Amino acid sequence: MDGLPASVDHDILAHRSIAAIATIRETLGCTVHQAVDVYAQRYEELRRDRPGDFRPGPDGYGR
Repeated sequence: MDGLPASVDHDILAHRSIAAIATIRETLGCTVHQAVDVYAQRYEELRRDRPGDFRPGPDGYGR
């Protein structure tokens, strides 16, 4: 997604949703609801385009 800092992708990939949403709000000057929608769209793009870049969550370690 154009216009978002790279830190948003890094936060999404590291499962830091709140940090990503906060950055989206600051960057775009939008509401929480709008930022969550942007987050969801970017998350789906990353899952589609870069599935191997996602770090495992707490349940994924040791498996």
